[in-house]
Amino acid sequence: MNAVASIAVLPSLDAMLSAQTVWRAGRAPAVAAGGEPSGHAALDALLPQGGWPRAALTELLLPADGVGELALLLPTLARLTQAGGVVALVAPPYLPYAPAWQAAGVDLRHLEIIEADARGALWAFEQCLRSAACAAVLGWPLQADAQALRRLQVAADSGDCLGFAFRDAKHAANPSPAALRLEFAAAGEGAWYVRKCRGANPPAQGFRPAGANAVAACGRVALATVAP
Repeated sequence: MNAVASIAVLPSLDAMLSAQTVWRAGRAPAVAAGGEPSGHAALDALLPQGGWPRAALTELLLPADGVGELALLLPTLARLTQAGGVVALVAPPYLPYAPAWQAAGVDLRHLEIIEADARGALWAFEQCLRSAACAAVLGWPLQADAQALRRLQVAADSGDCLGFAFRDAKHAANPSPAALRLEFAAAGEGAWYVRKCRGANPPAQGFRPAGANAVAACGRVALATVAP
């Protein structure tokens, strides 16, 4: 009798499906919005969380330096530093050009540049992400296998930090634990494509920032004007 009574109060399958407590094949899991706005409405519309995934690692896959990768991030970095958050650049390949960053709205008082060799840079990248002292950390890891990237992802989660890793586009074919991967396709329209995103299938359409030529030029000036 007790068993019969217990079965009687079980929710129906329809009720469980409505509550999304049962996974159905072919349907992407629901992902709550709440990403960090990128400052590009069209890009946010493509991303499942409506912006950069928080407490996570984002990979930017590039055919070369200076294709507009920094300009893509500057609206976010400006907003974070203006709110008092620290943005750390770990072993950038070129010396950042301060006037360009300031003109983009970045509060230079909250911008930190960390110099390190290739091996030390990966360690410093992880420590900054894990520290909980940074709002965002940008790194250019030259020697990062899947295990190293997994550590960066875990560190970003532990430190509740936005992590951005700039990597060569040749790594696009390799799996990655990063929550989000964007690749810049130079051929044709020169757009960014989502190669992986947490909680949804990557959208087929790409994102091309308004005034993309000017955006790319801004990115080159911000990072590549002066070599280290």
